[in-house]
Amino acid sequence: MAEQKIDDARVLSIILGGGKGTRLYPLTKERSKPAVPFGGKYRIVDIPISNCINSGYKKIYLLTQFNSASLHLHIINSYNFDRFSQGFVEILAAEQTLEHSGWYEGTADAVRKNLSHFHRQKPTHYIILSGDQLYRMDLKEFMAAHIASGADITIAAKAVNREDATGFGIMKVDDSNQITAFKEKPARDLNIDDWKIPEKSRGADLPANLEYLASMGIYIFNAETMDEMLDNDFNDFGKEIIPMAIKNKKVASYIFNDYWEDIGTIRSFYEATLDLTKPVPSFNFYDEDKPIYTHMRNLPPSKINNANMTSSLASEGCVITNSRLERSVIGVRSIINDGCDLNGVIMMGADYYENDSDKTENASNKTPSIGIGKNCKINRAIIDKNARIGDNCCINVNGKNYEDGDHGLFYSSDGIIIIRRGAVIPSGTVI
Repeated sequence: MAEQKIDDARVLSIILGGGKGTRLYPLTKERSKPAVPFGGKYRIVDIPISNCINSGYKKIYLLTQFNSASLHLHIINSYNFDRFSQGFVEILAAEQTLEHSGWYEGTADAVRKNLSHFHRQKPTHYIILSGDQLYRMDLKEFMAAHIASGADITIAAKAVNREDATGFGIMKVDDSNQITAFKEKPARDLNIDDWKIPEKSRGADLPANLEYLASMGIYIFNAETMDEMLDNDFNDFGKEIIPMAIKNKKVASYIFNDYWEDIGTIRSFYEATLDLTKPVPSFNFYDEDKPIYTHMRNLPPSKINNANMTSSLASEGCVITNSRLERSVIGVRSIINDGCDLNGVIMMGADYYENDSDKTENASNKTPSIGIGKNCKINRAIIDKNARIGDNCCINVNGKNYEDGDHGLFYSSDGIIIIRRGAVIPSGTVI
């Protein structure tokens, strides 16, 4: 049987922007999940978009409905294809039409409500991607596996152990990697031994303790299958559409045996970001052939004035003076003044530089300038954009444990202190 040829221009990539992003609050207080800054100079949405571009799929839609202004601005500033490429990155926010007037009610409902936009491209296939996952995948290989299997739908899957299986949708597959059943987050005491990956489907590279297949929430649909499966009132792919499809369609699995992390919570976001500071991080931004794209800001190089930096990243346009940084990620335009000590800090930087008149006005109003003032000690913290931290502040260094939630000047989650976007922390504050 001859290999089926796919026209890349008729493959649509659909990135799901997610809901309110409550698990990432307060980082999502004024922006959507895909727009949250990551890795010093990027946004989370840059990861799936770059995977699409690097794989040759350049017709990309981003579905979102909450706090989308920041995301719109980032997309406009970052992704401008020339007229000959036939490529685009387009945001489709929830809209009222004669057919529907409500919000997106779930992942499947979001796609359903935009089918009229997608049909204009005459697609043969849809690739459905999440907007809050960290991974690098060759989607061309994913598509090739889908075509070779003859499946109507293919689900990207990650092998997990029994303990981790409780947090995922688990799939039962046969010797040909076809999915025969789906179970959402099986309880720890439930016997699912008969759901283990068959030896013929495992491949040689999977560790022996990874015995179950978890859905990554990444799918390929044949276009006609998508239309058929959404001709109903079901709202969610994982909970409703996929289990229904397994009963009526040929649904295959594609085992992805590389780094993948869901960064939908404060803790996972924090740990995935600081993992970038390792000598060999799990996610590698330093790939010449498959770069991660983002907004080109034309900022000056960072200026390091007698600083001691260990296992840390500093993005463009920073000024760091007489300070010590350990295992920290510093975002664009960050200003860190004399005598500071940062350990395990994610600093997202600033959207602009303050000029001399701004600084004079700040001084007269006794307001700290944007950045971190002198002689501050900060541990295990996330400092959102445009935050102002005065002199002689101590954040998360006194060993005090705060309940998760809002504490006025700051927010706490899993022992991580979050300084909100644009927050003002007066000089001498101890948190």
